[in-house]
Amino acid sequence: MSDAAWTDELRDFVDLKPRKSLAAEAAENLREFIMLGKLAPGMPVRERDLAEAFGISRTPLKEALRILESEGLIVYGPTRRPSVADPSLDEINDWLRVQGALEALAGELACSEATDRQLAEIERINASIKEARDTDGQLEAFRRDMAFHTAIVAAAGNAALAETHASYNARLWRVRFLSSQRIPGREATRREHRDIVQALKARDSVAASRALQQHLRTAETNIAAAMADLASEKESD
Repeated sequence: MSDAAWTDELRDFVDLKPRKSLAAEAAENLREFIMLGKLAPGMPVRERDLAEAFGISRTPLKEALRILESEGLIVYGPTRRPSVADPSLDEINDWLRVQGALEALAGELACSEATDRQLAEIERINASIKEARDTDGQLEAFRRDMAFHTAIVAAAGNAALAETHASYNARLWRVRFLSSQRIPGREATRREHRDIVQALKARDSVAASRALQQHLRTAETNIAAAMADLASEKESD
């Protein structure tokens, strides 16, 4: 995509979003653009063009970039020029294994700490994922998928766990979104979600922890396949 094309697309994208603080809004829009592949891994981020597209000064834009740097989505080179992070599969797998441990702990804690209302909400969110894919598209289905995982972490009632999980979740969003687009393995993912919900409702901490760890191991496989598909598409272009 040419510079002019992605700048115009980004401007149109911003116009559709509800207003927040300038930096928070810019960070959210950039995060989603990275997740959707509109800003590709390794692509330089031109601050002046982005500030113009957002209709903001470079001060809140720089703050937005710092937010995304803390999430591992933006990196700075030796000249302090920002670009979209391009992590290796080994790095991604390292993050996924930490995320798997965090979510396993969240599932264990949620079995003892969650209210019945929280567990019912987790079940409701899970049930809504397929409906969203059928009616609202892949992006909304993915948002609900991530909301399912976030709700489990919230139900654990541990602020430190939630903060650490959010940090890893942000840097994994793009690759998890890519993997969610693959039809192969989708039924296995749904089955794993059902296993997680059943374990939580039974308040079986061992089963919940095991099911969440297995789910993240499946994510490793799906993400590796999605990245291989993407590399193959680039070669064919």
